[in-house]
Parts: sequence; structure tokens; C-alpha cells
Amino acid sequence: MTEARAAYYFYVVQCADNTFYGGYSTDVQARVATHNAGKGAKYTRQRLPVTLIYAEQFATQHEALSAEWHFKHQSRRAKEAFLAAHGAHWQR
Repeated sequence: MTEARAAYYFYVVQCADNTFYGGYSTDVQARVATHNAGKGAKYTRQRLPVTLIYAEQFATQHEALSAEWHFKHQSRRAKEAFLAAHGAHWQR
């Protein structure tokens, strides 16, 4: 019997105030639902609703968390360039 491997994701949501929030999860859809229920990150609770605009799967938790860290430490312009280069669509 084969054991299922966990999936690790870096994701980006666009908040109602048009800001971006990058996060990590093993279940992106459930995490976005948690954000929209007002039980997610403190940052998103005041900026509801959020819309998923990008998600990327990684082989390890470390890789996904690293992608999240790098995204969060970029300027808005760099975040938009990253998202555009990866085919994400968001409201401007």
C-alpha cells in the first residue's frame, strides 16, 4: 500500500482593498474559505472578501514556505511582475 504524499502550496489572494496576501497551506481551497469566514490571518480579516489569484504546489514544506517568504518581502511592483509572469489575473 502506498502512502499519499502531502502537497504543499504557496498561494496569493487579492483582498477587497486590492492588496495581496501570500500564504502557505496544504489545502488551498479550505484555507481561502477560512480567510473568507473571517478566521484566517489577521491581515485578511479586515480586508474581506479575498479572491484566490495564484497557487503553486511544491514538493516540500520548506520550498512552499520559502516562496511565501520571498513574495511577502517584495515591493508591490515586484509582486505584480511575479504574478503577471506566472499568468495570474487580478483586478487593478
